[in-house]
Amino acid sequence: MNFRRRSYQLGSLSRERRKAGPDVWIFRWRARTPEGIVVNHKVIVGTVEEFPTKASALKAVEPLRPSINAVSPAMAAPKTVRQLVAHYVQTELPTKAYSTQRTIQTSLASWVLPNWGEYHLEAVKAVDVETWLRSLPLADATKAKIRNVMHVVFTHACRYEWSEKNPISFVRQSGKREKLPDVLDLDELKKLLGELKNPARILVFLMAATGLRVSEALGLRWSDIDFTSRVILLSRAVVHQHVGNMKTECSQRPIPIDGALLDAVQNWRLEAPYQKSTDWVFASPHRDGEKPYWPESQLKGYVQPMARKLGITKSIGWHSFRRTFATLLNGGGEDVKTVQDLMRHANSRVTLDIYIQAPTPAKRAAHIKLVGLIHPRAQTAVVPLCSHAEKPIPLSA
Repeated sequence: MNFRRRSYQLGSLSRERRKAGPDVWIFRWRARTPEGIVVNHKVIVGTVEEFPTKASALKAVEPLRPSINAVSPAMAAPKTVRQLVAHYVQTELPTKAYSTQRTIQTSLASWVLPNWGEYHLEAVKAVDVETWLRSLPLADATKAKIRNVMHVVFTHACRYEWSEKNPISFVRQSGKREKLPDVLDLDELKKLLGELKNPARILVFLMAATGLRVSEALGLRWSDIDFTSRVILLSRAVVHQHVGNMKTECSQRPIPIDGALLDAVQNWRLEAPYQKSTDWVFASPHRDGEKPYWPESQLKGYVQPMARKLGITKSIGWHSFRRTFATLLNGGGEDVKTVQDLMRHANSRVTLDIYIQAPTPAKRAAHIKLVGLIHPRAQTAVVPLCSHAEKPIPLSA
């Protein structure tokens, strides 16, 4: 059985506008069902901010092309890395969270396939991969991600018994950061919250006081917040307007919301333009409430400029507030297990994760203490919505 169909299709890539947010690259192809019906398929490759040129978007599409021409998941054993990647992309990658899919596709298209695509599986040696990684003009953390992507792909080959061992298991690549990521101290965080206006203010307050990832915060609907039981129930994540599953099973654990944060979120609902239980908590008025805000518009349009205005010189991204959350909890003397539960992190010590749970009162007490620390002393009854229109801001800004 041949790995490819007799008629090899390349698919098509086009750029499309969105009502809000930057243009996106769309990849389209056709597939025939077992009944012989031709069905059109499409997938969003990414935004023009991520892939400024068509050539860069085509590189991201490269891992998809072999998979759309594959005969079936039960195809003949792949011989090259490119064919193995095609099978992995077709059968395994769709089961991953959307954000994970994008990360893996970028590594495969930008680094793995251009260098290793035509290698036979048995020709990939640990020492050669290790030497190649050392030669890349990238940070160690990025090299470690590429190494891990290759390891996942070759593990896929082992599962299907196409390879007796995973050569990447023997590849040494440190993932140590060259520079520790910035976290805000308590005074900086309070100054920032004291000056920001909604919705950026409540989004920062929520993330810094709960440790939510920005995709999780933007994925909240009002029905996910139980104001009576004072908990947030997590069930989805939104990454660049794509609604998908949570990152991990641990990420779906409910988290407490209490004290001044609970009051602030309730006040935000009263002033928010979309207040129904099915509405997004951070629904964008520029999309008629059908989609939440783009994360870059709030971060680059309001949060980062305000930080600079206040003299905060640290590099601030959305994940900075999650790191700040963990740092403040740890500095406040909370036990490691409580911090782990509030962060919703998986742990290799499975027994500790499954059988020893931090008591809910301890988690709530830690949460309330942190909310009280973060909340600015100057109280404002109602903070108006950002008045000027949301517009996409280039990543280079």
